[in-house]
Amino acid sequence: MKTSLESISSIKKRLLIEIDSTTVDEKLNTAYGDLNKNVKIPGFRTGKIPRKILERKFGTQVADDLVKELINESFPQALNEVNLLPLGTPLLEKEVLKQGEIFKYSAVMEVQPEVEVKDYLGIEVEKEILSITDEDVSKQMEQIQQSHGTLETIEPQRSIQKDDFILLDFEGFENGKAIEGHQAKNMTLQVGSNQFHPQFETALINLNKGDETNINVSYDEKHPNQQLAGKTVEYKVKIHDIEEMVLPEMDETFFNKLGDDIKSIDDFKDKVNESLVANEEKRIQDHLQQRLLNKIADTVEIELPQTLVEAEIENALQSIKQNFYRNGSTIESAGLNEDIMRKELRPASEMRVKGMIVLRAIDKEAAIAINDDDLARGYEDMAVATGQDTETLKKYHEARNYDEAFKQTLLDEKTLSYLVEHAKVIEKEKAFFINESSSQKENN
Repeated sequence: MKTSLESISSIKKRLLIEIDSTTVDEKLNTAYGDLNKNVKIPGFRTGKIPRKILERKFGTQVADDLVKELINESFPQALNEVNLLPLGTPLLEKEVLKQGEIFKYSAVMEVQPEVEVKDYLGIEVEKEILSITDEDVSKQMEQIQQSHGTLETIEPQRSIQKDDFILLDFEGFENGKAIEGHQAKNMTLQVGSNQFHPQFETALINLNKGDETNINVSYDEKHPNQQLAGKTVEYKVKIHDIEEMVLPEMDETFFNKLGDDIKSIDDFKDKVNESLVANEEKRIQDHLQQRLLNKIADTVEIELPQTLVEAEIENALQSIKQNFYRNGSTIESAGLNEDIMRKELRPASEMRVKGMIVLRAIDKEAAIAINDDDLARGYEDMAVATGQDTETLKKYHEARNYDEAFKQTLLDEKTLSYLVEHAKVIEKEKAFFINESSSQKENN
């Protein structure tokens, strides 16, 4: 076997493989010999069928099978010879297999780009100052209280007011024609929440239980639902019930539902504050790491493998679909176009792929690795986060070959921590990041 490698670009390669004619002839002779022993053709005894008859009747299938066999045998060896690891499935270009001739094929594939990252230590990066106010704690306490609330019919009955919860049916029409997927039965809507559309929710005010009415809503040209953008929709609406949220008293019964360690309003407040601080610390640290990685990645020019970009887009899209599914909906029923979504997801996906490539280059250059202690600590942290047994988690990952992916995640985290440790971190108030985000949106 002969191999040679052509460079199409920094990330795209063509691997050419030649199988000598002797090997081809041996494979063909063996294949036809085995075929002769097992097939039956009228007029010939098994094992005595002329080769030409077999070639005429089974030649295409024999050649196809041998091509697959030759590629399966030679391709891993060829990759090893040229020290190449393809991303995704290579595109094969094959010649016709013929007796007495060399068999040639090539594989075009994307590979990880060779990246050299310089001056990645000591970079100046902003970090948000942790700030949890009494108002933040109170709001979170209210949200937890509301999550334990119950919806009850308002008695005595009255007209709809802002903040009421309405149980209703609706169906949307454009020019008298029903809009596919834009209807619901027994949907709960809080008036004034802007969960639906401000015009729609405002029009509900002063209606009564049992009312049936039509509501016209004009949608903006830039509305994310392509079915509705720029259109005026007529909604046929029926009000089934008017409800209000009844909140539980913050008493012993309520506290018992929250945990054994919460006995009073002060315990509740302390627990909420502790949770908010932990969540904010993680958010701020994640933001800091991503911000630093983006700054480093911006200094590097990389041709991105589209195999990785497309995979990242697909992952992001599937995550969005799952969120819709968990809420009892789909992107189709929301009027979102999958092709448009893929286009919109591409810039962020490209940035994530670039960051990943840069991060992997840094951990190699800095000789950062995961040791047994890191792995044990990683499983312990996962066990605490999930409330499961450490050894059970470890066995589960090993049985399903998840351990290598887990090690890579730990390595990424270790490398990011290393970069932050050696960065020039400048603390900024939250307003700095809000203003910066607003400026970026305006520039875009």
